[in-house]
Formats: sequence, structure tokens, C-alpha cells
Amino acid sequence: MTKELKTGIVLIIIIVGFIWGFNFLKGQDIFKPNKRFYNVEYTNVGGLTKASLVTINGLKVGKVDDIEFNNKIGKRGHLIVRFSLENDFEFSNNSVVKIYSPNPLSGSNLAIIPNFNGEPAVSGDFLKGKIESSLFTSIGEKLDPIQAKLENVIVSADTLFQRINNVLDKETSKSIKKSVKGLEFTIVDIRKTLRSVNSMIDSSSVSFKETLVNTKNITKNLLKVTDTLANSNIGEIIRKSEITLTSVNSLLLGLDEGKGTLGKLINDDAMYYNLSNLSKELEELLREIKLNPKRFVHFSLFGKRAKPFDEDNNKKNKTNQ
Repeated sequence: MTKELKTGIVLIIIIVGFIWGFNFLKGQDIFKPNKRFYNVEYTNVGGLTKASLVTINGLKVGKVDDIEFNNKIGKRGHLIVRFSLENDFEFSNNSVVKIYSPNPLSGSNLAIIPNFNGEPAVSGDFLKGKIESSLFTSIGEKLDPIQAKLENVIVSADTLFQRINNVLDKETSKSIKKSVKGLEFTIVDIRKTLRSVNSMIDSSSVSFKETLVNTKNITKNLLKVTDTLANSNIGEIIRKSEITLTSVNSLLLGLDEGKGTLGKLINDDAMYYNLSNLSKELEELLREIKLNPKRFVHFSLFGKRAKPFDEDNNKKNKTNQ
């Protein structure tokens, strides 16, 4: 083999290696030609570039080949992203292609969210596009209303300060100074009052301590009473009290209705009058026994009879002798 032939072969190998390496750095592999390509339209690509990765469920299946503007009327400014797939994974044309950012420091990639309902997607189809909000985008969207509110607050504060400046003229400033001086005198008086109060507290601190000790003792006694009540069977006591009250109510009801001896005694007038007459007769009998005992204990050898009962003398508490 001649030197010229060897040189030509080496040169060809170098050129092929250079072309392969250049395309490899661009994300292309000339030994694995693209099988399919698809298009998707976005209003904003969010940092997506050529050679960005295309993934399905986190697995790399292709790359972005081209990004160009849409020249159709009504869609000017929209961007058409063309990407190719090196994997033969099949999905329907209802699948969604989402732009996402793996982390805040890296660029954006495409993620195919496969949908298997519908007709299979073929090379050249347009798929639905979607943009996933990144961390900074979400923070920015949340900070926008806060920024607007903060601006309104600043404007309101500025207006307030302007009005305060208008109010605080020379006359008002003088009045405020006088008020401040009066406040100083008031504070001095308050300090004097506080000194007096402190002296009073010091003088009465002993009594206060004794009061606290007494309060503590009272609290201890209350705790003992509370423990005693807690340990006692209050429910049983209440139940027995209810039974007793029910019995007393029944007894009082019977008395009121004239049942039993006591009820008849309370409600029967004849019984009352009989007892009253009996008491009166017993009183007269006792008085007669006291005044004329010989009528009840009589002993005579000569047969002398005792004098009969005299009602008038009995009432006047006189003897019949």
C-alpha cells in the first residue's frame, strides 16, 4: 500500500470522526438516524434551545432539532418547535408535549406526556403544547399581586405624609410643643404619685403578707373540703334524699287529705272539739282533786258524806269545806 493511499484513508477517517464528533456534540448521532419528527407550537419556549432533550417519563428519547417563528397571519410571534425521536415508543396524537426545567440552574427540556386514546401519532404531526411554570416563574406570579398592593400602600403612605405635613403648620407645632411640656409635668406628677403609692405598699407589705398566708390557709382548707366531697358518695346521698323527700311529700299529702289518725286530727273539727273538751274536763278534775281531795279519798267512822261537786267554786278555785 502506497503512502498516498494510507494518507487518504487516514484523512477520510479524520473527516468522518470530525463530522461524527461535531454532530454528537450537537446531540445528533449519524449512526442512528432519526426515525420520526414532530412539531409543536408555543407562545413562549421558556429558554428551550436546539439540542434540548426530549423525554418520556424521564427517559431521553430524542432532541430538539429546530425552533422557528410561525409566519401565518394571526399566529405571528408564535414559535414552532421541531423535535425528533430516536425511540420507537408509540403514542396517540392526543399526547401533550410540555416544556419543563429540571432545576433552576439548567435550561428547559421537552417532556412528552403520552396519551394512548386516539389515532397513533405519525411523523410530521403537530402535537399539543404546554408550558410548566418554573420555580422562579411561580414566585414571580405570586409576587406580582404583592408588588401591586405594596405600590398602593406606598402611594397611600405618601399621601398620608403629605396631609400630615399640611396639618403640622407653625401654629400646630407650637400647640404640640405646649402639649409635650404639659405631658412632661403630668409625668412628673405621676412619678410623685407612684412614689407615694410605693411607700404605702411598703408600709402595708406586712399586712399583705399576712393576708396572703391566711388566703393560702383558706385555700388549703377548701382543698380538704373539696377532697372530702369528692370522696363522699354524693350521688347516693342525693338519691336517698330524693326518696326521703318523696316519702315526706306522700305523708304531707295524706295529712292534707285527712288520712290516718294524725290527718283526721288535723282535718276533723269534731276530733278537735272533743280533745278540747277533754282537756277542759281534765283541768277541772285536777283542780277539784286539789281543792276537795276528801271527795275522792273519804274515810269516816260516823258515816259523814262528802260534799258534792260545786262548779262555781271549782271555777273560782275555792274549796267546798
